[in-house]
Amino acid sequence: MAFLTRYTDDPSAPTVGGALRDLFLRAVAPAVALWAAIVGVGLLIKGPLGGLPSEESISKDVQGLRSPRWDDVTLVWSHIGNTEIVIGVCVVAVALIWWRTRQWWVAAIPAIAIALQATVFVIATAVVARPRPHVPHLDPAPPTSSYPSGHVGASTALYVSFALLAQRIERTVLRRVVTTLFLVIPVLVAWARLYRGMHHLTDILVGAANGLACALLAWAYLRRKRS
Repeated sequence: MAFLTRYTDDPSAPTVGGALRDLFLRAVAPAVALWAAIVGVGLLIKGPLGGLPSEESISKDVQGLRSPRWDDVTLVWSHIGNTEIVIGVCVVAVALIWWRTRQWWVAAIPAIAIALQATVFVIATAVVARPRPHVPHLDPAPPTSSYPSGHVGASTALYVSFALLAQRIERTVLRRVVTTLFLVIPVLVAWARLYRGMHHLTDILVGAANGLACALLAWAYLRRKRS
């Protein structure tokens, strides 16, 4: 059974209890290890590595690229990763997938992805508490710290899970176009957050890693029968 087609290869419905058990063992428990790794890297960056001073120069170099037009464009891209936008898109997507497939265990995948990502992010950012770059910020600074990027993590978790679900599309060209679109969106959010001075480069990279890992954990959360 291929990883990308695991829900079409085995479309059988799980019990709620079985799905919850699999969710805890195959997604939540690994997410704890993911959180530990992210916190460890963050404390290393903030402590022994001295905050990676070279990243401040990167943020200042990117600041030199700013223009009124790109300020407006990146404002839109940055908003894509806002909590309310991510949650709203996820709710609509879950409802539509459930309605079209009648498979609640598949429809739940994007919700699981962003829930895992958000939990890891919120606790990690509170523990590490890394200051934001010392450049003018073009967005209001959330109460969370700079590390890791929640916008990038949330958008990566959501849209990578959409890209995985898009593998069910039968028409090859349409599947490739939709998959590419979903994978490009988190990249735009990541650039916007760096451009707008809201995160260091490593904050963005670790945020993306968090989102990607949580999307993959969500996709694989349910045990499937091998054909």
